Amino acid sequence: MYRKLLFIILLFVSAAAPIQIKAFSLALDSVATWGRFPKFCVDVYRWGDRTFNSYDSTYVVGTGKKFNIKFKTDTWLDYYSFDFENDTHISMISSPSTSLGVWLTYLAVSAGYDVNVSKYFNGGDRVRKRFNFQFNCSLFAADIYYLSNDVNTRINSFGPKDNPWNPDLKFYGIDNKTYGIDTYYFFNHKKYSQGAAFNYSKLQRRSAGSFYAGLSIWLREYSFDFNELPDEMKQYLPTTLPGYKYSAKSNNYAFKLGYGYNWVLSKKWLIGASVAPCIGFRYGYICDPNDSRYSFSFYNKARLSVIFNNRDFFMGIIGKQEMGIRTDNPYTLLDMALSIEASVGFRFNLW
Repeated sequence: MYRKLLFIILLFVSAAAPIQIKAFSLALDSVATWGRFPKFCVDVYRWGDRTFNSYDSTYVVGTGKKFNIKFKTDTWLDYYSFDFENDTHISMISSPSTSLGVWLTYLAVSAGYDVNVSKYFNGGDRVRKRFNFQFNCSLFAADIYYLSNDVNTRINSFGPKDNPWNPDLKFYGIDNKTYGIDTYYFFNHKKYSQGAAFNYSKLQRRSAGSFYAGLSIWLREYSFDFNELPDEMKQYLPTTLPGYKYSAKSNNYAFKLGYGYNWVLSKKWLIGASVAPCIGFRYGYICDPNDSRYSFSFYNKARLSVIFNNRDFFMGIIGKQEMGIRTDNPYTLLDMALSIEASVGFRFNLW
């Protein structure tokens, strides 16, 4: 990314100044001979690369390629559990669903888009879309993401907490959206690479781990419409639930302290693991937009990967678990998402 920006700047400068270039080359040493400003840009780039993207080569090395492209499938299921003030309990779980996506990585930057394909094979009753942008270097990393769920689930537990029944009832009244950003600062950044375990952007040569810290910010909108439930089930819902609808909106701000470790099994095989609890506060409302308030926020994110590298070819499986709990009288909601990603791709250079 740095070289591409440098190239654009240098083209502009060279067009405006009488610089004689005998042999056009994007090699840094060659660019540095174009003039004072090009040399300054090269020096800044090299400083940034040393400061933010240097590793102990005994533990981590680059792939030798600027680009990689991967094709992936992502299979997931969602789980929600409600506890209401009148001791009514509801839990629901989705059937496994699958999306297909394409991701492109250039140096430290990755972007991709996933589209649910299960809806084309099960009658169109399930939709999920996700966009994700990632930046990953040795010192720090960041993820920016958007996720929408307009899904059907099956209610597998309903009724009094001490004696619920199992109706196995399809439920279509969900419409949830999440926007978020995760940041990471790696304390042992010379020896541990998150990119090697989860982004295919580096190669871990020796086993190593690192604590990391960061901020997680996510904006979440919940909508559960229980109007479609049979009348004999609605009578168990609390009277404080307006119109048989649970709607909530919250802005979450949390501090994250986690740990990641990469086990190098051989030159080609790697296992990576990472876990990070996020603790902070949220501001938002439940059911009444005019009654926004502050409350405690907790979320946990865990990942496990198995990666195979063979020259420029790579493939891997990454499992993810995310769980959060929202406790605001008179309602408590626990939500959890489990997913398994399978990817295959290759690395290459364009220049």
